[in-house]
Formats: sequence, structure tokens, C-alpha cells
Amino acid sequence: MAKDFSFDITSDFDHQELVNAIDQAQREIGTRYDFKGSDADIKEEGKDTLIVNVEDDYKLGAVIDILQSKMIKRNLSLKILDLSKQAENAAGGTLRKNIPLKRGLKQEDAKAITKKIRENYPKVKATIQGEEIRVSSTKKDELQGVMTLLKEADFDFPLQFGNYR
Repeated sequence: MAKDFSFDITSDFDHQELVNAIDQAQREIGTRYDFKGSDADIKEEGKDTLIVNVEDDYKLGAVIDILQSKMIKRNLSLKILDLSKQAENAAGGTLRKNIPLKRGLKQEDAKAITKKIRENYPKVKATIQGEEIRVSSTKKDELQGVMTLLKEADFDFPLQFGNYR
């Protein structure tokens, strides 16, 4: 009997690393000259949203750039930030931007991944199991090819590969 090898595909991030990146960004905002006397801040609302409060569009862009640079240094994918929403006016003439965090594979995303795997590797079996995908094959080389294929694909959400057996 042939032994199957497998791995799991998930879309998640290390929450503590995100908290650390936010903390570092807050400290840098507090020490930068262009934010002197400013009430710019980044807060986490629940585990799935960030809220950025600033005075104007320039500072909003600068705060987001600082946050992204801190995320990169902590090996967090920038794809977890959903920057598609527009900033809205808040009290006191300030701007507020809600940034939802992407976590977990949606059903349509999982279907797109399994379709891509089937098109390129017909012998590999990919099954959707809730918010993750189990990919299995009799050959390790095929699994490594699938990983390479998915890393090169440009999805708008981060992918992690784990549980490799």
C-alpha cells in the first residue's frame, strides 16, 4: 500500500506579532517630528479590526506606512490588512479609518485554490476542510510543486503551509 504525504493550507497570522507591530508603530509615531502635538493613534478593536485616528490624509498615509514597515519586520504579510475602505470623518475634524483584518479561508477562496491545484497537478488530491485545505499525494515532489505554485500565485490573502507529513 502506498503511503500518502500531505500538508494543510491555512490563511492566518500570529496575533501577538501584530500587537507587537502596533506597539512599535505607536512608539515611532510618538517620537517622529511630523507627528509632534498630534493625536494620531492605532487601536485594535476586537481581534478582527484596526482603527487609525489622525488629523489629515497625509498623516493617515504616514501612519499606515509606519504600521506596514513594522509588520514586515515582524514577518507579517501585508495581505492581512484590508485597506479598501475609505477613511471617514470623525469628531473634532479628525479622520478615522477602520482596517478589517483578513483571517481564515473563505469558501470561494478555497475553491479557487483547489481549482488551481487540480489544473496543474491532476494526481494531487485537495479537500476543503472548513477554513483549511488538506492537500495529499503519494509523491513528496508533487506536494512541493503545489507549494511553489501557490507561493507564486498572486492571491489577495496570505497562505501558510503547515502539518507537512
